[in-house]
Amino acid sequence: TCSLLRSPKGFPKLKNDTFLRAARGEQTEHTPVWCMRQAGRYLPEFRETRASQDFFATCRSPKLCCELTLQPLRRFPLDAAIIFSDILVVPQALGMEVVMVPGKGPTFTEPLKEVEDLLKLRQKVDVTAELGYVFQAITLTRHSLEGKVPLIGFSGAPWTLMSYMIEGGGSTTMAKAKSWLYRHPEASHRLLRLLADVIIDYLVGQVAAGAQALQLFESHAGHLGPELFQDFALPYIRDIAQSVKSKLKEEALPLVPMIIFAKDAHYALCDLAHAGYEVVGLDWTIRPQEARAQTGKDVTLQGNLDPCALYAPKEKIGELVKKMLEGFGTQRYIANLGHGLYPDMNPEHVGAFVEAVHAHSRHINKH
Repeated sequence: TCSLLRSPKGFPKLKNDTFLRAARGEQTEHTPVWCMRQAGRYLPEFRETRASQDFFATCRSPKLCCELTLQPLRRFPLDAAIIFSDILVVPQALGMEVVMVPGKGPTFTEPLKEVEDLLKLRQKVDVTAELGYVFQAITLTRHSLEGKVPLIGFSGAPWTLMSYMIEGGGSTTMAKAKSWLYRHPEASHRLLRLLADVIIDYLVGQVAAGAQALQLFESHAGHLGPELFQDFALPYIRDIAQSVKSKLKEEALPLVPMIIFAKDAHYALCDLAHAGYEVVGLDWTIRPQEARAQTGKDVTLQGNLDPCALYAPKEKIGELVKKMLEGFGTQRYIANLGHGLYPDMNPEHVGAFVEAVHAHSRHINKH
């Protein structure tokens, strides 16, 4: 299905818009469901497709990204597809080198150590030149989906990307990156602003290429407390929503729903609900009722089953899903996990999760 280079025009008509309706707060017959990292290593066909290829080389191949994005939809009746890519393509667009080290994960060959290192970054990024391969993957995938479900585009948020660029990879404490916030607040804001500007153009480019919704991943929000989040994360999260929307209007592009997922940021849920996003994504560490109380009636919530619940027997998964749906309600709600799927998960259990969401939400809606 993923034959190459298509124009971002004349896309097939969308057949299942449940996810988009829920995101916009409209009534749905069932609760839509998708999974973060649904195109991933838990699928044997994913491992096969990826086997011979370097990870970032895969990201740069529109054809492979398309294939990997479609794989989970061939197995499960998911209500949305999310383009196969990585948040670290943005630091790469700024001129940093990132390699995928087996057993260790993404690693920057030369992380930012001193404030002077900011000068090594590209100060003006032409996203089409640097990230055009993602746009091509989105256009190709949107055609290849044949209108089955909507396609979600995404980016990492500035603080999360900054933390990777300074830590040089994953970290349990983020001490190097956080030390910048305390020692070099001005330089930190310069870097965050640079990232935000690239992210804004990148997200607008994804919509121009055919993305029908956008998710911003602030995956490392949990390392910040309320004050650091308020100073170094929230202003950029707000600005990205606002600027993307005004640029979409200017360029006469569709105003697509936007999702903010700030992992472990309970302390900021109220602020995030008013940050300009239609949907607020939640991790598994908050009760549905509590999240509803903090976010109010004007946003859709997304989440938040503990990914590890998928290790449970299938009947148990069904019970947990039912409880989750009762907690959130079936409307203004998109079911998902509270984080991505893990590589050792059984695809059948993913299927059980998806089917339970559909079955229980239909039942609750009828009664």
